[in-house]
Amino acid sequence: MPLIQYACSHCGFWQPWFAGQSPIACPVCMDVRNALPPDGWDFRTVEDLSGTVTTRWAEAMPGVIGFSCQPAFGLGSTGWLLLRDEGNIAFEGAPFYTPEALDEIERLGGIHTLASSHPHGFGALWQLAERFEPTVVIHRDGLRFTKAFRVSWPADDIHTLAPGLTMIATQGHYEGHAVLHDARAKALYCGDCLKVDLDERGGPVALSCHKGFHYQIPLSHDEIRRYRAVFAELDFDHVLTPFEHAEGITRAHALGLFDRLLAGPPSTHPIPLEVLA
Repeated sequence: MPLIQYACSHCGFWQPWFAGQSPIACPVCMDVRNALPPDGWDFRTVEDLSGTVTTRWAEAMPGVIGFSCQPAFGLGSTGWLLLRDEGNIAFEGAPFYTPEALDEIERLGGIHTLASSHPHGFGALWQLAERFEPTVVIHRDGLRFTKAFRVSWPADDIHTLAPGLTMIATQGHYEGHAVLHDARAKALYCGDCLKVDLDERGGPVALSCHKGFHYQIPLSHDEIRRYRAVFAELDFDHVLTPFEHAEGITRAHALGLFDRLLAGPPSTHPIPLEVLA
């Protein structure tokens, strides 16, 4: 029986399953770090999404293109494409890529290396892997969620994707969770290490961190200490989560958050930026 790809409409996670039969469940939604769909399982195929979901793209900053979906699908993630002379890097994935979006990536030079922080940022990475046949890099501890695509390079805790572009395991929010540091741009693709609260104009106003966002599960102190140890070695003045580009979030803000959380009981409460720097 042939296999095709199905996406969970609640979280956007893709998995291969038998054609004509919906998957039994979504492994991401079944995990404690995500909520269950209130109306039951609803899985979509590429055919279902074609013509109903549009992929949009825009430059987030020089040399970085963000791909997202309209209307939002699943968690509403953004896939980042880093344009590099030595070969483009894709980090995280949009929930769905239309043929026009894939053609645009082709026009921009394709994808040399494909990577992601953790399953909440995977989106439709399988579409990019299938179309461009890149080297697919995922931390070794995150492999159990990669059924939709083949990982060709299981990464250790520190992995260089390109000159000045380093993927570093933080663990914490997810097994195998990793951030991507761009030393040249002083940018940190932080995955879900940080949750950024935005104001009505889209500017960052507060930070928090979580083991599970939906159920407000905090990280343990040792998990926060590991975050702090990683972030303390990285120079950055803006972050890109799987959802937004937040200018002005610096290493000082992140370390301020971690220090406050280590000084008291575990918490998921957002802390205003003005008291963190």
